[in-house]
Amino acid sequence: MVNHTPLHKLKQNYLCNKKGGWVVGLSGSDGMTKIGFFRLLSRTSIFLYPHRRISSSNFRRNHCKRMVTLIVATTIDPASIGPASALLAMPGWHPGPPIQDMPSFVNQDVRLLKHDRSIVREDYLDNRWEEATGEMVDEVIFLSKHTAASNRPALTVHPIGVPHLKEGEQPPVGGKPAWAAPPNPRIGPWFRLLKSIADSQNLTPEFEVTLEATHHGPLTNAPTMFVEIGSTEEYWKRQDAAQAIALLVWEGLGLNGGAAVGDWSRCRSGSQQKILLGIGGGHYVPRHMDIVRKDGVWVGHLLAGYSLPMEDPGPTKAQANLEVCGTWRQAIRVAFDTTRAAFPQGEVLAHIDNKSFKGWQKNAIVGFLAEQNIKVGKPSDFY
Repeated sequence: MVNHTPLHKLKQNYLCNKKGGWVVGLSGSDGMTKIGFFRLLSRTSIFLYPHRRISSSNFRRNHCKRMVTLIVATTIDPASIGPASALLAMPGWHPGPPIQDMPSFVNQDVRLLKHDRSIVREDYLDNRWEEATGEMVDEVIFLSKHTAASNRPALTVHPIGVPHLKEGEQPPVGGKPAWAAPPNPRIGPWFRLLKSIADSQNLTPEFEVTLEATHHGPLTNAPTMFVEIGSTEEYWKRQDAAQAIALLVWEGLGLNGGAAVGDWSRCRSGSQQKILLGIGGGHYVPRHMDIVRKDGVWVGHLLAGYSLPMEDPGPTKAQANLEVCGTWRQAIRVAFDTTRAAFPQGEVLAHIDNKSFKGWQKNAIVGFLAEQNIKVGKPSDFY
């Protein structure tokens, strides 16, 4: 008999691909592992079929891929290697397998990978890790510097992608046209945790803690986020900022022995959760961020106005059913689809920064969202 089982109720440690479905290993208190064959409905729900029992060691050796978190740092960026070094100074780390010429470090189900190239140019490190180790990367977290014309010190979190670029365009900072990585579900909860850590370490108000809009590469398949220190070399090298980012990762992934923060797979009421898809506003998405500051709010992609190219139709802009050219539709569709993939069973709602659009732009966006059956949410809908 088939049993529909929420994944958060299972002690699920290992996954591996089998013909027509997957195998899950469920650790038992008797040292044995139950083997269930299932069809994956989503990242959080499965059909579990009758199982047999073998030893956990045999299952791990012969049948499984371990699910891991991959943290990526580069030695050429002080705002990347600084937090990575501070994190590696914390207990529990030991050397892991080298991936090509890149050293790695292991702590529980977390892997830290260091390379010496641009952080936005090393594509598909999640796939490369899996191919080299047999471990499946569940999420990727990049440590990086942030630059801004204001030069203001900042600690930032954001999803990645360039969904607005046309086919054939050359992305200036990685990625590929019409692409966005699934946003890491931790983005919202970690933004709030980072603010709490920065406050407790007296980094604020000197440092602004902020979200950024979706932008740049590198290419990944797993849910991804960037955590950054900005905005000049003076601040990239700040040890107190590096320590705050290291503490964010340490606590956020539960390496301190506590509960991990922002783990969507542990969300017990995923079907009742609303996820914010931000549309419009500037690079630091202030009106979307006002909502995400509240506890319990999940956040997906955040499309600033520059990621929604819309060609001005001129004198015809007042007419009904106006066809507005540009890649803005593509950007919204890619952002919605990848956000929905990152939050299975959740409900993705578009939140529009109305004041950032002209009337004809807002009308075009609202009309397209209706055509695509993408619901629009008010701030109160996310609480």
